[in-house]
Amino acid sequence: GWAFFNALHDSRSASDLELLSALHHAGERGELLAYFQPVVHANDYSPAGCEALDGLDPDGGGGGSGGGAFTGGFVFIRATGGRNVYVVDDEGDPNSPLQLTTQGFAYEPTVAPSGQSVAYMYRPGGGARELRTVPTTGQGQPSTVFALPNSACSGCTDLRYPRFNPSSGFIVFTAIRGSTSNLARVNVDGSGFVLLPNTTGSVNFFGAASFYPDGQTVLSAAGASSSQMNTLVRTNVTSGASDVISFNLGNEALTVVNRAVVSPDGSRVAFDGQTSSGTTAIFVGQLSQVLGSVTRLTRHTGEASASDFWPSWRGSTEVGFLSNAGGNENIYRISAASSGAGSLVVPSAAEPSYGGR
Repeated sequence: GWAFFNALHDSRSASDLELLSALHHAGERGELLAYFQPVVHANDYSPAGCEALDGLDPDGGGGGSGGGAFTGGFVFIRATGGRNVYVVDDEGDPNSPLQLTTQGFAYEPTVAPSGQSVAYMYRPGGGARELRTVPTTGQGQPSTVFALPNSACSGCTDLRYPRFNPSSGFIVFTAIRGSTSNLARVNVDGSGFVLLPNTTGSVNFFGAASFYPDGQTVLSAAGASSSQMNTLVRTNVTSGASDVISFNLGNEALTVVNRAVVSPDGSRVAFDGQTSSGTTAIFVGQLSQVLGSVTRLTRHTGEASASDFWPSWRGSTEVGFLSNAGGNENIYRISAASSGAGSLVVPSAAEPSYGGR
């Protein structure tokens, strides 16, 4: 008989030999990692058990069991073990996220557009509050960027909602002063702290900031208090000059629960809005000088108590979010042109944010 030569046979043999060689020395180099992959029920994603797996991580990199440098994906909190920060790269294994912190007490993480670091709030209790950053490699220690108490932020009692600017050079966050708050800015090396003035004359509390593509202005939900954020405000992060985009959120959403986020192309905003039923859903609105038409993205047929929170744009056409549907908190994604429950992306997560590139 006879057969045609196929070059793929040689390349496949070479890769098999490379893997075999790597396995011979993986144990002594600490490159064999044990993973326990959750097994869930298909109908409601509730835990059914777990499967023990061995993984080969030849370069010890970030973003999941695939190794290599983190480029883009979700950062989130896991409450088990004391609220630590995890990342999973888009190319990594969502069942094996990379743990970035071990100290616990982490809140509201966000990924730098460069993909190289994560900013989060460290709140161990008492009066201590810190804005921290940590590398996405999983091999570095957290660094404190700004901390309370601090004379530069007189009267500040809490720090929330960090967000990198598009060049990853500084961070905008919310500084809370009793029942009011201001947006603040600080360079990633801890220098140049500025408490931005509130020039609206109509709101007392600013929520999470989200950058417009110009890198000079941010959009925030705002209102009379943290539980009454029904206004969208645009703020210049250099001067602090602000103007109101909208005093309402459309026909169905009453208030923003956590954040409003601008799409990468600046044409739309996504937010988690509380409805009259008491549940929270993801909404998307057209964004220009004012807020345009608003549509509801997420719905859970047959599960009236399900709520969705913490939206993030994945490109300009898809939104990632947290949902407690089925009784567990997981990260889902949904097309901004559709409506429904979304598709599961990462199990067992809280306070997610998407970033990097």
